[in-house]
Amino acid sequence: MTDVIEISNLRKTYGEKVAVADVSLTVSRGEIFGILGPNGAGKTTTVEILAGLRVPDAGVVRVLGVDPQKDPQAIRERLGIQLQESRLPAKITVAEAVRLYASFYPDPADPDELLALLGLDGQRDTAFKDLSGGQQQRLSIALALVGNPEVAVLDELTTGLDPQARRDTWALIERVRDTGVTIVLVTHFMDEAERLCDRLVIIDDGRIIAAGSPADLTAAPDGHRTFRMRVASDAPADVVAAAVARPEVATVTRDGDELEITGNRRVIPAVLLALAEHDVVPEEIRTLSRSLEDVFVDVVGAAPEEISA
Repeated sequence: MTDVIEISNLRKTYGEKVAVADVSLTVSRGEIFGILGPNGAGKTTTVEILAGLRVPDAGVVRVLGVDPQKDPQAIRERLGIQLQESRLPAKITVAEAVRLYASFYPDPADPDELLALLGLDGQRDTAFKDLSGGQQQRLSIALALVGNPEVAVLDELTTGLDPQARRDTWALIERVRDTGVTIVLVTHFMDEAERLCDRLVIIDDGRIIAAGSPADLTAAPDGHRTFRMRVASDAPADVVAAAVARPEVATVTRDGDELEITGNRRVIPAVLLALAEHDVVPEEIRTLSRSLEDVFVDVVGAAPEEISA
């Protein structure tokens, strides 16, 4: 895959405040690329610079091979952007808004097809103020896509939406990507990034502090595995003790009637085979893996909800 976005050593300050200290990243064609971080970390400033809306103090930015500061018109027709604070006039209807934005481009998408794709056909004559939060977000995506962009930047797209509206929006983003659009997704929701992103970076204090695919970032360190098991109350205690004392086991913690066991990559079959030799079968087994939120806490030092509040 070719890189459609290249950012190198990006820096942006406002007086004494450093919004972006040093950010370097690449985005490949056809992927959903996530930019994560707490509020004020520099996420929105970064994407506003790549869209040509702000001027960096230092660094190199290329979008589809073009410097957005030197040739903003070339980028404007190939990049769609939905910003967190975007609002429309209260009385403008869905169809009016899409047709208005379509008029800004030489070769726009068909407004009717776009409304159908985004599930807004039934709201085409509805005023913006009368749309639900989820419908307003769908309209924001429509306006970002109406110019037939090769790249779409979506900033904090699901903030304020209820759980069902968030999941509907996620499915919509995946459908848009399937049409061939590269998507840059700015968010502080870990479940959203884990569900949608092919690759991502975590930004804090204007710097990238973690990068990779969700699977890479959540992989257990040093190949360790963790699982929980519950055995019958009448299982021989000495058999269970011997099974969890095998060399593959690193730690054992009891939590009520469950044992949480951590060890090397062979820990699960080793413990289960040791139990099976004595006809002891656990009543329940659950493997545990790190979530992206666990990674976030490790690298940022606090949970997302503590930082974004």
